[in-house]
Amino acid sequence: MDAKEIKAVLLAHLPDCDVEVGGDGNHFDITVVGDVFAGLNAVKKQQLVYAGINEYIAAGTIHAVNMKTFTREEWSAAQ
Repeated sequence: MDAKEIKAVLLAHLPDCDVEVGGDGNHFDITVVGDVFAGLNAVKKQQLVYAGINEYIAAGTIHAVNMKTFTREEWSAAQ
């Protein structure tokens, strides 16, 4: 599985979000920006993203993920 495929899976799972995926092999860097994260703590945000890719992690297709999640407001402030 490559970064484009993971991005497509996450966009289908979180359709109102902006998703960027980098990396190669089975180690990926994922950044997701969306208002779906409003009011959620960091763990809940990550759980929401993991829900979209858990089957690939369980299958060993994705081994390691470095994840960053932001609301649109948080993203704007970070830029």
